[in-house]
Amino acid sequence: MGPKALGQYIVVDPAICHGKPTFRGTRILVADVLEQVANGMAWEAIIEEWRGALTKEAIAEAVRLARGVLITYAPELVPAMASS
Repeated sequence: MGPKALGQYIVVDPAICHGKPTFRGTRILVADVLEQVANGMAWEAIIEEWRGALTKEAIAEAVRLARGVLITYAPELVPAMASS
């Protein structure tokens, strides 16, 4: 399997970071950036920390993709309600 685009800015490539989602043209893990967002770090500060290798559009795509995954798989993450 070769590289696969998950969006305009995010790719999965088995030859890069063990196939974990990264931002196109970098070795920056999407999970690391989402962690920074979750911790309340300003997007401008995230971009600065990664020395301009990311854009606001790339971070927004990561957030949108994470939202989509949560919506799609949330029922599998919540235990079935016990019947009374």
